[in-house]
Amino acid sequence: MAGRADSTVLAGARVVLPTGTVENGRVVIEGTRIAAGPAQDAPSVDLSGHWIVPGFVDMHNHGGGGASFTSGTVEDVLTGVRTHREHGTTTLVASTVTGEMDFLAERAGILSELVEQGELAGVHFEGPFISPCRKGAHSEGLLRDPDPAEVRKLIDAARGTAKMFTLATELPGGIESVRLLAEHGVIAAIGHTDATYEQTVEAIDAGATVATHLFNAMPPLGHRAPGPIAALLEDERITVELINDGTHLHPVALQLAYHHAGAHRVALITDAMDAAGFGDGQYQLGPLAVEVKDGVARLVEGNSIAGSTLTLDTAFHRAVTIDRIPVGDVVQSISANPARLLGVYDRVGSLEPGKDADLVVLDADFALKGVMRKGEWVVQPVQPVPAAV
Repeated sequence: MAGRADSTVLAGARVVLPTGTVENGRVVIEGTRIAAGPAQDAPSVDLSGHWIVPGFVDMHNHGGGGASFTSGTVEDVLTGVRTHREHGTTTLVASTVTGEMDFLAERAGILSELVEQGELAGVHFEGPFISPCRKGAHSEGLLRDPDPAEVRKLIDAARGTAKMFTLATELPGGIESVRLLAEHGVIAAIGHTDATYEQTVEAIDAGATVATHLFNAMPPLGHRAPGPIAALLEDERITVELINDGTHLHPVALQLAYHHAGAHRVALITDAMDAAGFGDGQYQLGPLAVEVKDGVARLVEGNSIAGSTLTLDTAFHRAVTIDRIPVGDVVQSISANPARLLGVYDRVGSLEPGKDADLVVLDADFALKGVMRKGEWVVQPVQPVPAAV
């Protein structure tokens, strides 16, 4: 109710709503949620000259803060979650990498507990059902064809928290696995694939709805053999993931995706590994050794890019300042679209009354200055000091 001790008014900022940007706007927080009306006598935070946008939603993330979602302890996973929260990601799906089936089932059980506790938004299985031709930073010896029975085993191990599987759907069992995932309400994502255009269309018709990091780990666009990229960009049923770190994609490729798919079909992701928010050095991604140098992660053997060290505040900043994507479109791609895909848009992904008070404060240059999750500051913005009279 208005005037409650846990009520807060964030005032003076540009507030990005689903309907557009409000100048000199106000966001009223009551407890853990965004309130519909004014809060009388509630403390006010002056955010003049800033932006307020919804908390970021990352649907593809392997770790951060020096900790791995793929192999770390529960405390390691929480370290990674906290690291990304400090960079604006208030809703996060934990992604695995290719491993033995029993190990992946065990990891699913561990991660599902953190979903149930509200720390994670779900589990994403990237591998082992991917193409050895486009394996990227996945151990080739552990790859396998998609088997609906094994897919079902991992769904069951995740106890209702499985949100997405990345599959090379052209492999034997791929189409059947897509249909199984669709039947269970789990996203089938096409990625790490060597599929033709026609095979990709078949997978979309079977129920696939996401392109895992579009352009990366798939055949390039060709004028005689258009491959998966053309099929994924042209189909309104597909949301395309993009890694906007300046390494995975040339800015023109990102702009091409926005132009052709539209902002309503883009999900900005990190594909982050342990070094995100931590620094250069030696790491492990599953069973594979990784060296991070100048913020770029590559396999020690083979030199393939091994995920990213990206955080979503950097992806947002690049999208607006370098790629010149309109702020409202970036907000849609980094918050609303992934929230809808994950089935949590009723709670997060936009600044609307009744939703969780998850938000990010950016300065005029789009640098992160504050993060709130469920009404509590993760990063508290510094208010301007009044000038002496």
